[in-house]
Amino acid sequence: MQFKRALRHLLATHWGTRRRFTPQVLAAIQQAIAQVESQHAGEIRFAVETALHPAELWHDMSPRQRALQAFAHLHVWDTHHNNGVLIYVLLADRAVEILADRGITAHIAQSEWDQICREMERHYRANDFGRGSVAGIEQIGHLLGRHFPGSHGSGTPELPNQPVLL
Repeated sequence: MQFKRALRHLLATHWGTRRRFTPQVLAAIQQAIAQVESQHAGEIRFAVETALHPAELWHDMSPRQRALQAFAHLHVWDTHHNNGVLIYVLLADRAVEILADRGITAHIAQSEWDQICREMERHYRANDFGRGSVAGIEQIGHLLGRHFPGSHGSGTPELPNQPVLL
C-alpha cells in the first residue's frame, strides 16, 4: 500500500465529491447521457466513488478492479443486447475507467476507451468536472454511434441515465 495514496483516500470526503459533482453537474451528465443514447444503440452508466474502503486500499485495489465490481453491482452487464458501458470515476485517485460489455468490446479497442479516460482526467485535474464528464460522454456516444448506429427500439433506457454517487 502506498502511503500517499492511502492518505488521499482516507482524507477524501463525500462533501468534497458533492462540491465537485454539484446538482448542476449531475444534471448535465444525465442530460448528456440521454442525448447521446438517442443517437445509438448503446447504454451508458456514470458512477462516481469518493474513495476506496481501507480494506481495499490494504489489498492495493486498482481503480480498474473497483470499476469491475461497480460494473456488476450496477448491472451494466444486464442489458438485452450486452451493450452497456460504465464510466467509473474514483475521485481520490482522479482516475477514470471505462468498461464495456461483451457486445461492444469486440468492436472498440481498449486504446480508444483509454484515450477518453485520459481526456476526462485532464479536465478533472483542472477542476472542470462538468466539462470533463460531458466531453467523455459525448466521445463515448460518438464511438457507439460509429459502431452501433440507430437508437433504442422502445425509446426507454435499460439503465438509468442519472449518475450515481457510490
